[in-house]
Amino acid sequence: MSDTDLVRAAGCVLWRRGDPIEVALVHRPKYDDWSLPKGKLKRGEDPLRGAVREVLEETGMRCVPGVRLMVSRYLAAGRPKEVHYWAAEATGGSFEPNKEVDRMVWLAPAEARERLTHDRDRPLVDALLFELGFFP
Repeated sequence: MSDTDLVRAAGCVLWRRGDPIEVALVHRPKYDDWSLPKGKLKRGEDPLRGAVREVLEETGMRCVPGVRLMVSRYLAAGRPKEVHYWAAEATGGSFEPNKEVDRMVWLAPAEARERLTHDRDRPLVDALLFELGFFP
């Protein structure tokens, strides 16, 4: 694999305060899946900046990024993909359906874990909960 084969992306586990906290999931009609907001990085783009940009583009939400969570690695369309994730608290904004995302939902963490289409995304919800002090 050459460095040019690697698809670089970034995203956030976007959350908001509540009892319990809620996690944002997006539905992408192109793939008919529920996922966390994320997207490909622009050439030379810092992953954290890209993650915040993707959250805004996909959800319409402004956010304050927090702790870096983990890197998810998998094959996408036969190419290796690497997605850097951060926890990010929503601070405002509103969702408008767009070309990439037609729906967004706020769910309790347990519901979010169940709704996520890809198993690889579930540990990110757990990592967020751990970082926020909800797991011992």
